[in-house]
Parts: sequence; C-alpha cells; structure tokens
Amino acid sequence: MTVDLTGQRVLVTAAAQGIGRASAEAFVQAGAEVLATDINAEGLATLAGCTTARLDVLDATSVAEVCEAYGRIDVLFNCAGVVHGGTVLECTDAELDLAYDLNVKAMVRMVRAVLPGMRERKSGAIINMSSVASSIKGVPNRFVYTTTKAAVLGLTKSIAADYVAEGIRCNAICPGTVQSPSLDERLAATGDYDAARADFVARQPMGRIAQAQEIADLAVYLAGATYTTGQAYCIDGGWTI
Repeated sequence: MTVDLTGQRVLVTAAAQGIGRASAEAFVQAGAEVLATDINAEGLATLAGCTTARLDVLDATSVAEVCEAYGRIDVLFNCAGVVHGGTVLECTDAELDLAYDLNVKAMVRMVRAVLPGMRERKSGAIINMSSVASSIKGVPNRFVYTTTKAAVLGLTKSIAADYVAEGIRCNAICPGTVQSPSLDERLAATGDYDAARADFVARQPMGRIAQAQEIADLAVYLAGATYTTGQAYCIDGGWTI
C-alpha cells in the first residue's frame, strides 16, 4: 500500500544515521515535509530533501526551541535511543539514568512540545521507537535496555488512551535486530565481530538482520494509519513467533 503524506509535516529524531535517517528519507518519498533532527549535525548535512536542525533531546530547552521554530508538526517520530548491555547486577546507576533519560524522558519532552498543537488541530500521529526487547520479550544481557523499552510501551499506550478522542494517535515500533552503525559498533566491541554477528543472525528465524528501510516503511505506514492507536508493532523477522 502506498501512503501519501503530502502536506504533512514530520519531525524525526536521531535522523543522522540508521533507522532515523532511513525514516526521514522515507517520509520525504511519501510526500511529507520533514524536519530531520539529531545531535550529530554533520550527519544531517548529507540528508537530501529534508529541513535539518541540531537537536539534543536530553535538553528540554533545545527541544522547545527547535519545535517552536519549525512550527506545525503533524507527525512525530521519536527514534533517539541508546543500547546498554549487561544484567541487573552489572549495570550502573549512571547507565540506568542515561537510558531512562534518552529512551524514555526524551520522548516525554518531545511529546510535550508537539502535543498542544496537535490538540488544537484535533489531529496528530506520534510514533515511538521501542523494541521486542521490552515487556514483549526478555533478552539476556539487556536489562537496562529492556527495562526502558518496556516503559516506552506504557508511555505509548497511556498517551493513546488519553488523547484518542481528540484525533491524536500514538503507536510504537518494536524491531528485532536492525543493521545500523550502532549495531556495527556494538558487534565490534565484543572483540569478535563475525562471531557476534553470526549469533545475532542465528536468533532471527528469517535468517537475516533487518534493514533500516524495512523499519522506515512501517513508520510511514503508521503515520498514515488513521484508525490505529495504542499498538506495539513487532517487526522482528519472526523472533517473537
């Protein structure tokens, strides 16, 4: 199905690389006006067809200023996040604090910035990046990540329930393993990139890692899925079958 987002104004966070970048490009292809944001301004500079702005989602002032400057936002894609490894006994308070700030509270900051305008217009779509590693599936050595991504699902459903009668939709995307620069960094950090990658591939029943474009296609769909809200969409190559 082709989604036509002509006339829609979309803000994407973490758009300099990976899923965020692929999604910004996909929204443009669907006809939307896109504000691609990231803390990495150099990465944004090579994006075609988008308005770009440096945005630190950890900074409430930065969030408010960027959103106000851009004006009307019809679709918000909260894509920024961080992945920590380890168990509950291995994680530090600093890691837990950062993950909550970036994976959860940053989404709250963004929603607070765009939601009043959506309420005035009685229309809007919010898409949050969660993961199958959340309340959907326990994944070894991902305590901090799984805990915060589960919180994203609660956040998503709460917003959906509060504003469904006002024409505002809120859904979450829950990927399995996705090819990205971040994934390559984490695989390299294991000390044996090839073995670590083989382990990741082996846990996907489809026998491969997802491409960022595949997740971007779902983001575009949810931006236009006008009868869908409060849902967690698994896109994981069959991992949660």
